[in-house]
Amino acid sequence: MAENDDSLFREIKEEIRREQMEKIWKRYSGLILGAAALIVIGVGGYQYWQTRRVATEEAAGAKFAAAETLTDDKKKDEADKAFQAIADGGPAGYASLAKLRLAGAEVKEGKTADAVATYDALAKQPGADRLLKSFAELQAASLRMADADYTEIQNRLTPLMGDGEPFANTAREFLGIAAYKAKKYDEARKYLEPLLIDPNASPDLQERVKIIMGEIAAAEVAAKSPAPAAAATPAAGSSAPATAVPATPAPAATTTEAQPKTGEAAGTDKK
Repeated sequence: MAENDDSLFREIKEEIRREQMEKIWKRYSGLILGAAALIVIGVGGYQYWQTRRVATEEAAGAKFAAAETLTDDKKKDEADKAFQAIADGGPAGYASLAKLRLAGAEVKEGKTADAVATYDALAKQPGADRLLKSFAELQAASLRMADADYTEIQNRLTPLMGDGEPFANTAREFLGIAAYKAKKYDEARKYLEPLLIDPNASPDLQERVKIIMGEIAAAEVAAKSPAPAAAATPAAGSSAPATAVPATPAPAATTTEAQPKTGEAAGTDKK
């Protein structure tokens, strides 16, 4: 009897479930079919986009390699045009690399302002790799250090010194140098001294920091040393006596005309 009850309950539950599913299907069948269609379209669209992206990347890679070949062949103007075309319309990765090549060429040619503008453009490029952006920001700051004031250099380098930034130690070194040039010695120490005990700082960087710290110490000693007192010169009409200055003896005469004849120095004539 109990088995019959269990079988009956199961049939009732299945019937209720079927009725519920039928009601859901009647009410939401359009939405369900639409969602399924969207899934199919989405998967197909993603695969198409992936295929196009790979094809675009491969084409850009071929153009970049061709531009490098032009550079190797000393065809600078053609290479610059090719890199510029990639920088303007290529995928983000190759566009970033092309901007780096253009900026490097501008630096070699002494076109510092153009190089800074190219590096700044890369730093603001949407989709560019963070490592390349940080490198571009660092290079732009280093090129501006000769002419920019301390505030500009500070604004450029401070974002690069955060935790996890790939060029944090180099940014601290550059900012310490900028502070030293601006005679902000305390700030220079604040940026430079931690590098001396940083295990991630290279030996070459630490050696440079030691040299700069020595320059800072020498500059501070020179600034604190009293200036040599200037000789006092009485003003016109002043009654104060002038400081006696020992007369410099005139050099001895060396010509025979300036020397007295023999006997004249004693006041006698030779007869």
